[in-house]
Amino acid sequence: MGSYHHGNLRPALVEAAVGLAQASGPEGVVLREVARQTGVSHNAAYRHFADRDELLSEVALAAMQQLSAAMSVELAGVVETEPAARAVARLRATGRAYVHFALAQPGLFDVAFAGHRSPPEVAPEAADPYALLGLVLDELALAGAVSAGRREGAEVLCWSAVHGFAVLHLHGPLRDVPAQEREDSLEQLLDQIQRGLV
Repeated sequence: MGSYHHGNLRPALVEAAVGLAQASGPEGVVLREVARQTGVSHNAAYRHFADRDELLSEVALAAMQQLSAAMSVELAGVVETEPAARAVARLRATGRAYVHFALAQPGLFDVAFAGHRSPPEVAPEAADPYALLGLVLDELALAGAVSAGRREGAEVLCWSAVHGFAVLHLHGPLRDVPAQEREDSLEQLLDQIQRGLV
């Protein structure tokens, strides 16, 4: 870990904690190890974080921001121009990006959704994956691809489906499914979500 400038210890601690989370998930985020990697005493770390839960909440926020960034990249790749087809393609891209992030960054994904004393609040300037999904669903409604009745509360339906899929393939009975079979199943899931809304 590189040195930090005076006054920037807190971001350096969070950066080290994010690295530990990427490698080992929530269990890997230990304040003493974060302090050691940053080159300060554990007492110095405790001056910035009351306890491990507070640090984990910061890591969860960073994970949510990375998830949002991954979703935004996938959305930017949608090439459809007809409004309804574009909105459907963007909905599918959102779900695909969510699952792919979970599989590529299992440690961060686990921290993002692990139970903490207080759930992380995404800073206003940062993308919020739930809000991003809401915007994509609003696009579906504006394009006339989904009725107002089906649009209402659709975030929960969509999020639950892709989250459950991701967890089953990360930690559940589907974790040993071959990659291509998993991708085919993901596309089938996105078909079902699409049919449930459009």
